[in-house]
Amino acid sequence: MASSPDVPSVGNTPENPENASPSGTPPAPAAGQRRGRVRARRAAVMAVPATLVAAGLAVLTAQGALGVQFAISGMPFTVTATDLRGTGFEQFGGLDTMADGSPNAGDTGGQVLVVTSAIKKATLDHLCQSVDLGGTNLLITAGGGADKVRANDLTTDSTELSGNAAFRNIEIGNDASTLTKAGVKGPIGVFSQQADTVHIANLRQTNYATTAGVFKLPGLKLRFSDSGC
Repeated sequence: MASSPDVPSVGNTPENPENASPSGTPPAPAAGQRRGRVRARRAAVMAVPATLVAAGLAVLTAQGALGVQFAISGMPFTVTATDLRGTGFEQFGGLDTMADGSPNAGDTGGQVLVVTSAIKKATLDHLCQSVDLGGTNLLITAGGGADKVRANDLTTDSTELSGNAAFRNIEIGNDASTLTKAGVKGPIGVFSQQADTVHIANLRQTNYATTAGVFKLPGLKLRFSDSGC
């Protein structure tokens, strides 16, 4: 609050008897098949930020070159703020990965396609974060008084973003590996955008991860609630 001429090799078939193992067990997938899957995944990552640009949305924030560098739980959480102001903004696509054997993996293989965003310095008014635990919500609020929530090197990986956004000196269509505004560089060949400043009113996000170098939460309250943010 942040990726790979290949025609798959044919396995053990009548047309390729030389590939058959003595026991009749099909050989392991060829390297070309694995590269093909990686290439398809990379294409999906590159398409995500373009959709965001068309919608005119941008948000909290991103993390390192490959997004979040820890195994996510796979449980999404909601983040809202009445006002976010940041200096040094970047955004690009990424993939987050759950721990092996996570019960939240579903049919995705434990991976979530996300929008990685990064803000060098940010302030937020009336921050709210909630996690649906099934029947109840873990609710966190802060920055509801005169003091605002403040963060340095704030990062988030999101699947949904909304709000009324304004940017200063925005650049759209950069290669993510060349970004300079927030000190984060994304994967080479991935579409991205960056701006000197970002202002978002009525921010709302669905996130899978958040990191920050410094995160100051005045008036912090943590509790269980029947409703989320």
